[in-house]
This record gives sequence, structure tokens and C-alpha cells, in this order.
Amino acid sequence: MGTYELKTRLNDGDVLDFLNSIEHEKRREDGLRLLDIFSEVTQEDPKMWGKSIVGFGTYHYKYESGQEGDWMAVAFSPRKQNLSLYIMPGVERYNELLDKLGKHKIGKSCLYINKLEDVNEKVLREIIRHSYQLMTRKSARS
Repeated sequence: MGTYELKTRLNDGDVLDFLNSIEHEKRREDGLRLLDIFSEVTQEDPKMWGKSIVGFGTYHYKYESGQEGDWMAVAFSPRKQNLSLYIMPGVERYNELLDKLGKHKIGKSCLYINKLEDVNEKVLREIIRHSYQLMTRKSARS
């Protein structure tokens, strides 16, 4: 069986150049605000993952197949449709906090927000903090 090659990789891209290049003014402003929030909560320097994901911290994973690597602990991407926040332990574990968050949609490990003013920033910070701590502790035990 061949080795799977990840398309989204950690790289040396400039986070501020990426965020400042976002044409949609509100999405760019929200992206810069998320940069501040994630940086404050994680106390990590932001890194580019692929062309459009801003990640904070890493964790190591290893699947039963033997595939292993390092991945972002938490991340976000200001996409055209919405702000996508990557909550790696899975969004469903935060149902109680999500009830208090405000307007959002969810995927398995993604939290989708139209604009930051739609959500409670304190609750958002708690979700990011818990997710980051869980993923970085998990990695430390591996």
C-alpha cells in the first residue's frame, strides 16, 4: 500500500501577507481579528498550512495503517463563504458551548461562522482554548 501524501502542509508562507491579500474587507478584518484571538489563546506563533489555513501549534498523529505525521492543533481560514475554524478533536464535543456561541454551522472538525459579530467571543475563545489544550496534551503523550 502506498503512502498518502497530504496536500495541506506546513510552509513558510507569511500569515500577514495572506490575510492582508483577502479582497473582501469584512472577511479580511475578521481574519486579522481571529489571528489576534488564536495567538492570545494559544500563545503560539501562527503558521501557514497550505495556501489558506492559519494554524497554531501541532500534534502528532499515527493511524493504524501506519500513516503518521504532524498536523495543526487549531486553525482558521477566512474563506469566501465563511470563516472556517478547525477544531481538531471534533466540534460535537462542544455542544454545550455551541448552544451559547451564536450563529454558526458545524462540520465534523469545522466550525463555520459568517462574521465574528455573530458570535460570543468569550465562548469562541473557550472552544479554541479547550481544543488546543486537548490536542497538544494528546501529542505530548504520544
